[in-house]
Amino acid sequence: MAPRTILHTGKGGVGKTSVAAATARRLAAAGHRTLLVSTDPAHSLADVLQVSIGSQPAAIGPGLDAQQVSAQDELDRHWSEVQGWLGELLVRKGVDRIAAEELTVLPGMDELFGLLEIGRHHDAGDYDVIVVDCAPTGETLRLLSFPDAARWWLDKALPQQSRMVAAARPFSRGLPSEGAVDDVQRVARGLIAMNEVLRDHEHVSIRLVLTPERLVVNETRRTFTYLGLYGFLTDAVIVNRILPDESGDWLAGWRAHQTELLGEARDAFAPVPVLTAPHFAEEVIGPEMLDRLGDELFTGIDAAAVLHDRVTQELIVGAREAELRLDLPFADRGDVDVKRIGNDLVVQVNGSRRTLALPPALGDYRPTGAALTDGVLHVTFDRPDPSDA
Repeated sequence: MAPRTILHTGKGGVGKTSVAAATARRLAAAGHRTLLVSTDPAHSLADVLQVSIGSQPAAIGPGLDAQQVSAQDELDRHWSEVQGWLGELLVRKGVDRIAAEELTVLPGMDELFGLLEIGRHHDAGDYDVIVVDCAPTGETLRLLSFPDAARWWLDKALPQQSRMVAAARPFSRGLPSEGAVDDVQRVARGLIAMNEVLRDHEHVSIRLVLTPERLVVNETRRTFTYLGLYGFLTDAVIVNRILPDESGDWLAGWRAHQTELLGEARDAFAPVPVLTAPHFAEEVIGPEMLDRLGDELFTGIDAAAVLHDRVTQELIVGAREAELRLDLPFADRGDVDVKRIGNDLVVQVNGSRRTLALPPALGDYRPTGAALTDGVLHVTFDRPDPSDA
C-alpha cells in the first residue's frame, strides 16, 4: 500500500518547518512508522527538532526517522556522469577546477533531487507516513512542476539529442558521454513517475502554512490557486501564530486585524479546512513545544487523514479553448459575474467574491461564458485566432 505523504510549504518565516515537525511527532506518537524529510536548502529542520540530522534517514524518536536531503549526495547518486562531463567542459574552457565543480551544481538541484528522494521512499514502502518540509512557496511550485517538464524533455528533446550525440561523438571530444545522457534520461523518468505519485489524491496532499498577515495571505491564495489548477490536492490550510485574546490591550487593533484576515482566509480556501495555532510565548523548537503545537492543530483531528479529498479548482487547456472548474460552496444559485482584470479572474456570485491568479498558460485566452451548477462554477475561455486581428 502506498504511504500517506503530506507536503508542507508556505512563505518563508511562517513556521512551516515547525508545523511539519509537529505533525510528524504526532503521527509517530499515534503508532505510524513516520519519516520526516526536509527538501529545504535552509537546513532548519535540525534546529527545530534540536537533534542532528543527516542525509540518510535515522531514528530520532520512537517510530520517527528524519532526513535532510543533501544535494551533493544526490548528485553523486543520480548525476555523476553529467557532473563529470560539465566539469571537464568548463575546465577546458579555462575555468578553475574547483570553481568548475561548484558550477556543476545547477540551480534547482535541491528541489529536483528532493523530489526523487521522496519517490524512492514512496516505492520502498518502509514507512506508513512521509511528512515533507518543502522549501518556501516559489521553490515548491518549481519542484512540483518538474515532472511535467521532464515528460516533455523525455518525449521530445532527449531522443533526438541522443541520436545526434551518438552520431557526432567520434568527431568531438566535448560532447557528453553515453553515461551522461543516460543520467539525464534516468532522472527524467524518475520525475515522470513522481507525476503520478503527487496526483494520487488518496494518499498525497499538500498543506499550506501561513500567518495572519495581508501579504502572506495573498501569496498563499495565489499558491492555492496554482496548486489546484494543476491538479495537486490541498487538504488543509494552517494559520499559524494567531495572537491570543489575553495578549494585551495595546494589541487589540492587531488582533482585530488578524480576526478579519482569518475570516477572509476561510472564505478564500473554502471548502478546504483551515486549522489554527496560537502565537506561543516561547519559541517553537524542541520536543515539548512541538507537541504543544501539534495538540493545538490536531485536537479531535486525525493528522494522517486526507482532510479534504477534492481539488477545488481544475484547469483543462486546449489549443483554442480552455475550461476552469471552480468549487463555490457559498453559492448555490444566483447571478454569476466573471471578469478578467490583468492576470486575475474575478468571480462574484450573490455578493460573494473570489479572485483567482490565472497561470501564464492562459495569457492570451479570454473568458467567454460561465455557468453555476450544484455549487460548481464552469468558466470557458477561448484563444483569439491571430488572423482575426
